[in-house]
Amino acid sequence: MKRRMIGMGLAASGLMALLPGGGRAQAPAWPNQTVRIVVPFPAGGTADSVPRIVAEGLRAAWRQPVIIDNRPGAGGNIGTAHVAAAAPDGYTLLAAPPPSLAINQHLYARLGFDPAQLRPITIMGTSPNVVEVSNKLEVRTLQELIAAAKARPGGINAANQGMGTTSHLTAAMFEAAAGVRFNHIPYAGTAPALNDLVAGHVDLFFDNLSSSLSFHQSGATRILAVCQAERAPQIPDIPTVSELALPGFSAIAWYAIAAPPGTPDAIIEKINRDAVAVIRQSEVQRRFVEQAVKPVANSPEEAAAFIAAESRLWGEAVRRTGLRL
Repeated sequence: MKRRMIGMGLAASGLMALLPGGGRAQAPAWPNQTVRIVVPFPAGGTADSVPRIVAEGLRAAWRQPVIIDNRPGAGGNIGTAHVAAAAPDGYTLLAAPPPSLAINQHLYARLGFDPAQLRPITIMGTSPNVVEVSNKLEVRTLQELIAAAKARPGGINAANQGMGTTSHLTAAMFEAAAGVRFNHIPYAGTAPALNDLVAGHVDLFFDNLSSSLSFHQSGATRILAVCQAERAPQIPDIPTVSELALPGFSAIAWYAIAAPPGTPDAIIEKINRDAVAVIRQSEVQRRFVEQAVKPVANSPEEAAAFIAAESRLWGEAVRRTGLRL
């Protein structure tokens, strides 16, 4: 409680400094100390690299240290709970993909925080999931994959990053839309699943494009379709699931910045304004595209509406699986 009151005091002073004509003359402008961005997943993946790019730009804009703090565990719940309990002063932020804000509340019986109370600031970027197969699987098109799956219910092994992850839930959505059934093989993350896909130990992986692009380009695996409305510019010759077989099918990863509950509007707006300016820089956009991430940089209101819609989408996928953790 004492820490919370101190945090509220800091937030109030920051708010007064940001408001036109508000606050005492000596009130410092926000930020005047280190800003910590918590990533609730391990270093090395796209969920980590995207906020690191944005943090570099914010560090230059704010002339203050901006630190990425990786706090993985429990599907993103540990790091997210840390931010949810932090002082609402803007100095502790969350950078998270879908699980923390749109999936885990449907998947876990208890979270220890309410993701709806976190304050969205912006969606940094998005990256679609893709339908990726082993070279040992004798299918060349999405239609052939669906036909093979219908001919052998449960006979095609679909890898995923772990039960309840976006790759598992995308496979579940695909099963429901196409009227097929896969044999789901959970792994401890993307790397081991990709390794077994390349080796032919599993047949199929609904992976994120940013992880799979280099494997497809080298010929180690084959991407049959992209799980978003439009084709990906990195692989423009690969059609979408929607245009090939399942109209409206979409499953994308995204990377959001959010703040603790109760963070003042003025601080939210300040962070949004500066983060959007960073993401719109041509060099930052180039680095995003290199990782198969589409820059977004929207407003807090747009980010909140987007996350709410994604929560409904992923929540329905969780209900289809019947999975609870």
